[in-house]
Amino acid sequence: MQRVYLDEIEFPDAQPLGIQLMLLTIAPDDQAIEQARRLIAREESAESLSREAIIEIATTIVVYKFTNLSRNEVETMLGVGLEQTRFFQEVKEEGREEGREEGREEGREEGREEGREEGREEGRLVAKLELVPRMLERGMSCEEIAELLGLTLEQVTQTAQPPV
Repeated sequence: MQRVYLDEIEFPDAQPLGIQLMLLTIAPDDQAIEQARRLIAREESAESLSREAIIEIATTIVVYKFTNLSRNEVETMLGVGLEQTRFFQEVKEEGREEGREEGREEGREEGREEGREEGREEGRLVAKLELVPRMLERGMSCEEIAELLGLTLEQVTQTAQPPV
């Protein structure tokens, strides 16, 4: 077993692909993009990493190094599309899931508010209907009660009839 310190490696371009990918994590920002481009442009290696795997690793490192850049900026800098990378797919799925959860929460809140409003409306109607018998006892006509309380004549007459 041999310990390797990335910042002490001489001739980084002569290193195996795995070491070069690791060096990308500590590369200064002004050199990281060019280094990532060289790695992505590299032909498939005999080191068992496909071009897609190299793109995946290099773009993930760059995305984490340059968190202030947009997806389009990273794509332009590297000359590759990020949509096909696993990193992008995972971020996209996380975003979808967050969106679904926010939508569910908004729906629940709207449902609660609608339920409260329906309850208030129902409470107001019940209060008005409870006044009908008293108003009839005072000699008011069904038409007057309906007009005064904002009820239909049918609601007043149904309430005025004793339950059977």
